[in-house]
Amino acid sequence: MKKLILLAVVMIMSISSYAQDKNAKASIEVDGVCLMCKERIEKASIKTKGVKSAVWNVKTHELSLIYDERKTDLNTIQEGIAAVGHDTKEIVATDEAYASVHPCCKYREEAVQDDHKN
Repeated sequence: MKKLILLAVVMIMSISSYAQDKNAKASIEVDGVCLMCKERIEKASIKTKGVKSAVWNVKTHELSLIYDERKTDLNTIQEGIAAVGHDTKEIVATDEAYASVHPCCKYREEAVQDDHKN
């Protein structure tokens, strides 16, 4: 009887630990220059089904993600970001998507980058 109870406890613990491993953490580099870019990048990420958290750092350009691997992947998240006009290392936004960002967010232009350095 003790062995049966011990076996049941071990099985429950292994099932619950397996269920908790669904979330993945990742960081990707996303081009942008300002707080409007931050809002746009984070919103595009969160709209992707399965993304639980998205925080973009304006200075480092690093997007920190927590997402459910069963529902999405990094490529899908990056496609959503590119669709709103921001480049990642793997996926470049189309010219049409890039043209849709606010003029102060034109991160590909050196003059805009220089304006945001301060």
